[in-house]
Amino acid sequence: MIVLGVILLVIGFLTSLSFLWTIGIVLVVVGLILWVMGAVGHEVGGRRHYY
Repeated sequence: MIVLGVILLVIGFLTSLSFLWTIGIVLVVVGLILWVMGAVGHEVGGRRHYY
């Protein structure tokens, strides 16, 4: 999810499409939140680890 968000950020920056930039930021933030929750031991979506 984080990688997809970064790819969308780059494409949105290069093509000046603001909606890709916005979606990329949202995906990166959600991916980081899920990654941190999984890293500290909280179950995310019924899984012990989020990969």
